[in-house]
Amino acid sequence: CDVMTNINLHEISEKTELLLTIILNLLVIIAITHFRKLHTAPNLIILSLAVSDFLVGLMVIPVDSIKWKICWTLGDLTCVMCYILVFTIFFSSVGNIILISVDRYVAICQPLLYQNRMTGKVVNINICVCWLSAFGYSIVFLSENLMYPGKYKSCDGECVINYSKEVDIIMCFVLPFGIIIVLYTIVVLVAVSQARAMRSHTKAITSKMSKRSEIKAVRNLGIVVVVYLACYCPYFFAMYSETYITILGTPLIVIAISIVFLNSCVNPLMYTFLFPWFRKAIKLIVTLQILTPGSSDVNISV
Repeated sequence: CDVMTNINLHEISEKTELLLTIILNLLVIIAITHFRKLHTAPNLIILSLAVSDFLVGLMVIPVDSIKWKICWTLGDLTCVMCYILVFTIFFSSVGNIILISVDRYVAICQPLLYQNRMTGKVVNINICVCWLSAFGYSIVFLSENLMYPGKYKSCDGECVINYSKEVDIIMCFVLPFGIIIVLYTIVVLVAVSQARAMRSHTKAITSKMSKRSEIKAVRNLGIVVVVYLACYCPYFFAMYSETYITILGTPLIVIAISIVFLNSCVNPLMYTFLFPWFRKAIKLIVTLQILTPGSSDVNISV
């Protein structure tokens, strides 16, 4: 009975996480695409990240659940294509976090060039390059599995692939997160120095408010990045650890994958607490006020 209870609780929590991931990220997507005032460079990147998280809930979690709970009957090639889809989504997420870091770096460290360098067109091109690169890298990364589908499965009903763990940890963890950490370290140092300079000189109130707003944006997006790193670090530790670790009878890798999935649900929850515009947007969406004429021009940005 205890075993059945644990299984039922796990399934309930999994379905709850799935629904929250889909619904919350869909709210972010609707909010940013509907309200014109939210079509800023940082928000466009957040929109791309929300699409990644939405696809995690819509495709990755259900496919992962099927792959582990029942025998795979959809064919070896379909198995590889599913892995390519999963890798593309997660690689694009890493790329979006890097784009957020670059955006804040330019905004704080090169404020006079920000408006010209980070235009909507430039950001959209960078986002497209990010997704195309993630897809291309996934195909190259799993090329051997594409050429020989089912080569590494040990029995019928398995859906397994083989890839270089060394390349994976360098390209998907060490290199991108190294770039993110370096950029945010520079941004934080510059933001702190600007805050000190602001306190030591008498400036116009509007200028102070503008600087405070920029520093607040760095803090908020920095929290998103830190939480992202905290969710992915256990996965890479569990994946490439030489020892088999269990917690309360559950393999660490299973727990780590659940934490990675949880990140896609946590991101929009962080937007709710960190960004006032998201709370206003949710209110307008839930009350169906976005269906009224001219609602897309409502100024909800802060």
